Amino acid sequence: PYSKGGKIGLFGGAGVGKTVLIMELINNIAKGHNGFSVFTGVGERTREGNDLLREMIESGVMSYGDKFKEGMERGEWNLRDVDMEKVNESQATLVFGQMNEPPGARLRVALSGLTVAEQFRDSDGGGKEILLFIDNIFRFTQAGSEVSALLGRMPSAVGYQPTLASEMGKLQERITSTKQGSITSVQAIYVPADDLTDPAPATTFSFLDATTVLSRKISELGIYPAVDPLESTSRILDPNIVGEEHYQVAQGVKQLLQHYNELQDIIAILGVDELSDEDKLVVNRARRAQRFLSQPFHVAEQFTGLQGVMVPLEETIRGFKMILNGEMDEYPEQAFLNVGTIDEAIAKGKKLLEQAKTAH
Repeated sequence: PYSKGGKIGLFGGAGVGKTVLIMELINNIAKGHNGFSVFTGVGERTREGNDLLREMIESGVMSYGDKFKEGMERGEWNLRDVDMEKVNESQATLVFGQMNEPPGARLRVALSGLTVAEQFRDSDGGGKEILLFIDNIFRFTQAGSEVSALLGRMPSAVGYQPTLASEMGKLQERITSTKQGSITSVQAIYVPADDLTDPAPATTFSFLDATTVLSRKISELGIYPAVDPLESTSRILDPNIVGEEHYQVAQGVKQLLQHYNELQDIIAILGVDELSDEDKLVVNRARRAQRFLSQPFHVAEQFTGLQGVMVPLEETIRGFKMILNGEMDEYPEQAFLNVGTIDEAIAKGKKLLEQAKTAH
């Protein structure tokens, strides 16, 4: 769970889906919660910024007026068609300092985005809840390292700048809430060579309330979003905050997946058949839970061909509870991949069982 006014880190190596996850969050928050978002692109690909802007205009999160939108659909990009009155109706602001910018601009763009978020939080008497997305914090550190070299400072661990901790603190400590409004930040953090002990991601850890770790191992299984529940943490996963049921189900799923992980070596050497009946049951349920953690995204529809879904928290808890209790053991594990609610998984499972019967 993510806390309102908290700081959330999305950790992951190259190409495991950090940016797609951020785009989906912006899309869902604008549509489902009518919230306001500030997106800051720090040293990332210009193409991603372009894709994000087009996605925002198409989905109506950002409004440039009908004339501009029609032109965009025809392949045009005429900024003279932008309706400035309509721009004020937008629910997101994008601030960019992409890869092609000099290091000074890349170092400052995260702070510029933060200033915009503070302005929205405090304007009109405050009381607004703002979402601040930063993609990518690692590029902020990288830009700081380049500026540090230009200033002739002595590098510290792994060649990073000696001011790494203070620069990170300057940014993170400004992401805060007032009595009236709040800024909740979601930060994508690139992990160099998938090494979480690298000074850049390691410095960020101490500031975060929740960490979501995206794993290459899970993305290779074709499970997206490739979130690793065993590596991910949250300060508010506490029965006093989220409730007893949510806490017990979350811990139950973690224990199940942990047990499955411990059995992986035995499975690799001897095969599943050599396991005890109890362990076989653990493997079967864990594989179902692992696949049920996947979800089709709205922003990835054009790539996956699957309709994006938004699943309420209660439904997620109900689904995992049924898997843990063994109510789903009869359905094939493929039924749980890329579905929304558990009811969709049951319907898909029944269909797959019928197909298997007719095939025989």
